[in-house]
Amino acid sequence: MDRHQGMRGFVDLQVNGFLGVDFSSPELDVEQVRRVVIALLDRGTAAFCPTVVTSRLESYEHTLPVLARAMEEPDLAPHLLGIHLEGPFLSPEHGARGAHPKKHLHPPSVNLYEKLRALASDRICLLTLAPELPGALELIRHARRTGAQVSLGHHIADRDTIARACEYGATAVTHLGNGIPNQIARHPNPLWDQLDEDRLSAMLIVDGHHLPDAFVRVVARVKGPDRLIVVSDAAPVAGLPPGRYEVLEQEAVLEESGRFWNPREDHLIGSSASALECVNRLAAVSSFTEAELWRVGRDNPLSLVGKSLGEPDILALPELRFRDRCFVIGGGA
Repeated sequence: MDRHQGMRGFVDLQVNGFLGVDFSSPELDVEQVRRVVIALLDRGTAAFCPTVVTSRLESYEHTLPVLARAMEEPDLAPHLLGIHLEGPFLSPEHGARGAHPKKHLHPPSVNLYEKLRALASDRICLLTLAPELPGALELIRHARRTGAQVSLGHHIADRDTIARACEYGATAVTHLGNGIPNQIARHPNPLWDQLDEDRLSAMLIVDGHHLPDAFVRVVARVKGPDRLIVVSDAAPVAGLPPGRYEVLEQEAVLEESGRFWNPREDHLIGSSASALECVNRLAAVSSFTEAELWRVGRDNPLSLVGKSLGEPDILALPELRFRDRCFVIGGGA
């Protein structure tokens, strides 16, 4: 039997919510976080980073302390790696900012970051920002000194800026291929430059809607199993039936296919998938072995944020097995 056979649980660095729970909502409470943890455990996610997206400052004042308290709960702590702060230090340019509300974006600021870090009781483990903005490089260096990893995302930085961001401590790219304008220069552009930068691991949303399979295969070949990380970018509507929803102050549609998007502005608003579904799609479109899929779906994300999976005392994990190029939950040997 393969040494990975029966090992449990993927690790997801980008979960915005699930089953109607929004980690950026001013109505968030610890019990809602518990519901998401239980739901994701049932779907094969052993641990994840609750992701707080660009919000009004009053929302941060509520959500960040709630998430910090949830991480102190004995049954939840093994499954919550730390907070992924995606924004508010992102590009305001259309396309680059994606679904993030422009009116709530802020220029990179060490002082504002410190305020958010204090609200989170120093539980921020991953910060996504746009490196071309004034003050971004200084914030990258500061965030790294406080123990957080920094990922480049929702930006239109040039090659030199990307290289300098790495020199200051950036180590990853948030959802490579997304959070970028539809029309960019043929070359150079941020896609090629981040693919070419060996100091950056690439996070990919492999849900079948965010990226074409050919792009996923190219990134998998270039970055390889050591510098690739699968994320779900699960939206708060993930796990809910198709329909119309309001997310991030926008009217959006969850289609039967699982595509979740804003028809008016023509952009996606996260995914409706779990980490298990994304890893399985990567398995279907790539040549990665089972061991390599475990690396991109569990080991690499843990390594990026400097965490490990402990032994949970209360919430049981389902068993994942690999059969016919697909991970399944449960089942015999």
